[in-house]
Amino acid sequence: MLRSEIIDDPAALAALAPRWRELWAHSRTATPFQSPAWLVPWWRAFAPGELATIAVWRGDDLVGLAPLYLEHATSGSRLLPVGISLSDYLDVLCLPGIEAAVAAVIADRVVAIDWSQWILPDLPAGAAGLTIAHPALEAVQLVDHAACPVLSIAGDDALAVCVPARRRRQLRRAHNAARRRGRVSIIPAQADLKAFFDHLIRLHRARWAGRGDGVLADPVAEEFHRQALPMLAEQGLVRCWLVAIDDAVVGAYYGFHYRHRAYAYLGGFDPDYAEESPGAILIGHAIAEAAREGAREFDFLRGQESYKYGWGAVDQWTMRKVWTRSMAQ
Repeated sequence: MLRSEIIDDPAALAALAPRWRELWAHSRTATPFQSPAWLVPWWRAFAPGELATIAVWRGDDLVGLAPLYLEHATSGSRLLPVGISLSDYLDVLCLPGIEAAVAAVIADRVVAIDWSQWILPDLPAGAAGLTIAHPALEAVQLVDHAACPVLSIAGDDALAVCVPARRRRQLRRAHNAARRRGRVSIIPAQADLKAFFDHLIRLHRARWAGRGDGVLADPVAEEFHRQALPMLAEQGLVRCWLVAIDDAVVGAYYGFHYRHRAYAYLGGFDPDYAEESPGAILIGHAIAEAAREGAREFDFLRGQESYKYGWGAVDQWTMRKVWTRSMAQ
């Protein structure tokens, strides 16, 4: 017998983390963006509405979770996913083998909430959220939402086998240019995440200076990442590196690795070293390390920037599903 509850208290959401983490680890389509290490700090930092997360239980076991909140406006309330905007993938979590039953319970509980529109963007292929249906819900929109270029990789020689020859030549030139300028070091950042993030902030802002200063220009977004990064690292999800030429840290890479997929989330570099392409050096290193760890895919995440396709990535699309109340009910 499944039962559900609405979690509307941030403290209760945080207290759910141990069971949430266990459910996340078993969910087939989960990514780092559905983990409590990502979403609990997101809510603490942003809290943009009224928390309305749906938890589904079987006895004492958490078997489903829909992290949601209500955004109120004069035109009506929208039900949105916790983590929206900064999360490249969103979904509900379901225990394998009972996805349909969990989705039905989530739908029943959603219908009881007062909203005018329910939106689930950034749903990956096979997402549990795509299966949700209910007589009182009318799916008014199911469309491609965002392109996430993904590179298929395999084996320790992934760069030689999977990356186009033109990009490999460019990468060799970048390494040679960097070595001509000084001693090149690629530094794992997990040992000092605060120092890493300080460098990332500086380099990301330098990279985007005059063009909006990038996503880390928002102090709330910066605070979110400062909270989330150590929690993600504790779960073994973080893959972060710095590249230095002599004593100057000139590039930063912030990514994740989960199951058989690596995720390139954020980066930055010193424009004074653009000829040495520190960003490309770090991406090449991240791809090689991901392959060494057994990843099958290197996900560049949302956005169709041209450099991603230069590495050989191919678009995979997320979906956006929108429900309204069924007029037949």
